[in-house]
Amino acid sequence: MIEHHLDIPTADGAMNSFVVHPDEGGPHPVVLFYMDALGKREELHDMARRIAAVGYCVVLPNLYYRREREFWLKEPTEAALAHVFSLMNSLDRATTETDTRALLTYVDALPAADATRIGAVGYCMSGPFVMWAAAAFPDRLRCIASIYGANMATAAPDSPHRMAALVRCESYFACAEIDQWAPPADIAALQAALESAGTPHRIEWYPKVEHGFVFPLREGIYNQPAAERHYERLFSLFNRRLRQAV
Repeated sequence: MIEHHLDIPTADGAMNSFVVHPDEGGPHPVVLFYMDALGKREELHDMARRIAAVGYCVVLPNLYYRREREFWLKEPTEAALAHVFSLMNSLDRATTETDTRALLTYVDALPAADATRIGAVGYCMSGPFVMWAAAAFPDRLRCIASIYGANMATAAPDSPHRMAALVRCESYFACAEIDQWAPPADIAALQAALESAGTPHRIEWYPKVEHGFVFPLREGIYNQPAAERHYERLFSLFNRRLRQAV
């Protein structure tokens, strides 16, 4: 595997990113990996490596680069969690479009990447981001996956569920049964919007697991069977949309 730690230029500054892909057999289809609220960290690097190991060029940016280059939550103290929310609330549809545009420009010039075949996955706070990215760049993204995406249906005019009509690619939504950030009513609103728009999608509930169940270092929350199911679904989606003719 080939790994890079590098800066991707954006309209707002240098976005430090982790890029990983197989060392041969390229160019490889691209997966844009949008981080969760706790920051870009080695736990996510390992997840990116797992996706890359089956034949993808994975790009994992630090979405907090406008405020901090190296933040990740180490101890969930009250002050630290307040800082997380401050960082998280600094991101929105506009920053997502700016960052995604920069990521697309980067992979367009990357020899190891087949930038005609791009998918995206987002966790937690980035569930909305992949919807915004797909809505903004419908001709570039072939598929998206939101894993326990938070705030998927809100009153905001740019709420993710309101983006359904703009999303052309296939989408997958993994929903934890125990999740204050994505209650059943929100997911029902999302599903109704997707169905009304005719957007190809799958919403799957993961029973008896909590928000964050994929992250192996989330003590007391990580659920290996559910995490493995999520990888199976991701790889199936990516194989269908990024490897086969569409």
